[in-house]
Amino acid sequence: MKISEIKEKILNNQNITREEALELNNIKNKEELYKLANEIREHFNGNDFDTCSIINAKSGKCSEDCKWCSQSVFHKTNADIYPLIDTEKIIDNASYNAKKGIRKVSLVTSGKRISGDDAIQIYEIYKTLKKKVNIGLCASMGLVEKSVLQELKNSGVDNYHCNIETSPKIFKTLCTTHSFDEKIETLKNARAVGMNICSGGIIGMGETFEDRVDMALTLRDLGVTSIPLNILNPIKGTKLENTKPLSDEEVLTTFAMFRLVNPKARIRFAGGRLQIEHIQRKALLGGVNAALMGDLLTTVGSKIDEDKKMIEELGYKM
Repeated sequence: MKISEIKEKILNNQNITREEALELNNIKNKEELYKLANEIREHFNGNDFDTCSIINAKSGKCSEDCKWCSQSVFHKTNADIYPLIDTEKIIDNASYNAKKGIRKVSLVTSGKRISGDDAIQIYEIYKTLKKKVNIGLCASMGLVEKSVLQELKNSGVDNYHCNIETSPKIFKTLCTTHSFDEKIETLKNARAVGMNICSGGIIGMGETFEDRVDMALTLRDLGVTSIPLNILNPIKGTKLENTKPLSDEEVLTTFAMFRLVNPKARIRFAGGRLQIEHIQRKALLGGVNAALMGDLLTTVGSKIDEDKKMIEELGYKM
């Protein structure tokens, strides 16, 4: 397989096959691969750079057994535990992000799904945000029913986030309390009520390159155009605390592969930024064109002003 053949195929709006995606890992000159990913990004997306932020609106005591997660009741970590935070704190945080030029903000809640009084309170919070803060609204609230998604949409939420996390094949080895199919159903229901969907996953959880390809293909089949890619941050107390980190080449090759499988998508920096801080600029010239900025759920994220400076120096427009 030649790089030039892959390039021509993608530029002609043809999807690369699973076999071709797998072969990307065998390209000896990885610099050529990263260059191609950047060219494809420029062709389909130009230099626009998409930004978003999250607010950890409810933390800890999650009933799910996801092996990577510090908020699971199955793990003993130092993650904060608190109920749904008050509206004013959320408005202050969202306003700060908006003033920094960030386009969207998402409330994220721990647990399998929101329901009951929490759901009612969240609808009201979003309605207030819609009135008071000039920022796009996103939600990440687990495997909620279609009726809840409709209420979120009615409250001003235009985007729903639910990561598929990894490939269909190995998901059940990393989480047993809910299924991969439940995630797919949630995303399809969010789209059905008129929301844009955002979904990606975590790399570095012991999966193979083949698993990463299958995750990228699943997202393509779903038509996902916002794909956050997290680098596993092995947190002490979780089942994956001793997981060996990926090499720089593995990370950069994965970003490039996701770009070539999903040429029109926003491939987004997400969690684990500190682990790849030394190769961020290379990734931004190797397929990445979006970022989750600010602090994350239970770990420190990126500094917004430093991110903006780096992004603009590389020729992007926020």
